[in-house]
Amino acid sequence: MKDIQPPHLDQARVRKSFCRGLGSYHGAASVQADIARRLAEMLQAEGAPRRFASVLEFGCGTGHLTRQLLQRFEAGSLVLNDLVPEAARVLKALEGIAPEQARFAGGPIENLPLPQDLDLIASASTVQWIPDLQALVCRLADRLKPGGWLALSGFGRGQFHELAALGSAAAAPSYLDADEWMAVLPRDTEILQVAQRPVKLEFSTALELLKHLRQTGVNGHAQQSWSRRRLQEFENAYRERFGRNGKLPLTYDPVLLIARKAGEADRR
Repeated sequence: MKDIQPPHLDQARVRKSFCRGLGSYHGAASVQADIARRLAEMLQAEGAPRRFASVLEFGCGTGHLTRQLLQRFEAGSLVLNDLVPEAARVLKALEGIAPEQARFAGGPIENLPLPQDLDLIASASTVQWIPDLQALVCRLADRLKPGGWLALSGFGRGQFHELAALGSAAAAPSYLDADEWMAVLPRDTEILQVAQRPVKLEFSTALELLKHLRQTGVNGHAQQSWSRRRLQEFENAYRERFGRNGKLPLTYDPVLLIARKAGEADRR
C-alpha cells in the first residue's frame, strides 16, 4: 500500500477558500453534483433500506448529496455538518424532511461530537481534505449501528495531475485510489462497491480554468499569486504539456465507496 500518513493541512485557508466560493459552488461544481448523484444511486443499488432512522452527512456544502439522498431515502433525523458555518443555509432549502428532523453542526468533522447509533454516514467530495483519514473513518464506523452504512466519495491520486505536474501545491492531503480503501476501513466494515472513473473538463484559457477552481473552492490549499506574466507562463506551459485541440484539460479522479458495518449476526 502507498503511504497515507497524515500531512499538514492549513484548515483556515481551506475554510476561507470554500467560504469564498460558497455562492458560486452549486452551479460551478458540475463534477461534484454528478458524483453526489452517482453515490446516492450506488447506495440504493446495494440494497440500502428505504428509511434510515438516523443520518449524518459531513461536508454537506450546498447540499448536492443531501438532496440526492432525500430524493431516494427517508431520514428520521438528519445531522448536516460542514467546515464552513455558512453552509447551514442548506437547511432552508431541504424538501422531504421537517425542520425539527434536521440540524446543522459546523466545524471540522474530526472534532465534532458525533451522535451514537447512526444508520448512515455519508459524504461526497470531502474526505480528501481529511489529513488523518484512517483515524476519522474508524471514529465514524464506531458510531454506526451494527449493519449501518457508509457512503463516501473522495478523489484518487490522479486528481488534478496536470496542476501537480506543473508544480501546484494545491493538492488535498488524502487522495486515495480505489484499491487503497481496504486498508483505511476497520476490519468489521465491508466494502460493497468501490468505483473510480476519471472525468476531464476542458477550458479555453488558463484564466477560465483558474476561475473554475476559485468558484468551486477546490484549490483551498493553493498559495499561488498570479501576475499577468505568471499567468501567461502558466498557460504556455500547460498548453505545451497537456493542451489538446486548443483546450486545456483538467482531470478529476473521483472514487466512490459504499460500505457496511457488520451486523450482530456477523459478529457471532
